[in-house]
Amino acid sequence: MNLVLPLLIVATFYFFIILPQKKARTQQESFSESLAKGMQIVTTSGMYGQINKVEGDIVHVQVDSKTFLKFTRSAISRELTEQAYAPKDEKAKTA
Repeated sequence: MNLVLPLLIVATFYFFIILPQKKARTQQESFSESLAKGMQIVTTSGMYGQINKVEGDIVHVQVDSKTFLKFTRSAISRELTEQAYAPKDEKAKTA
């Protein structure tokens, strides 16, 4: 009986904190690997732009007509391209 409560606390901690963080980290890593030219993105610092070139770990982002910035892959937070937010049925039609 003395071990049941600590084990229950550890299990709860694992399922509500560690597991969701692990899942989010894997999703972010797979997103980071799928970066490609032409994607509309936002960085972790809140800068919006379009990917112009990807060279290894460096991503060149165009933020204005003649303004290009370099970011690491890990600095790209999410994709803003319309296709990324289309309903799943429309994604299947475009593929």
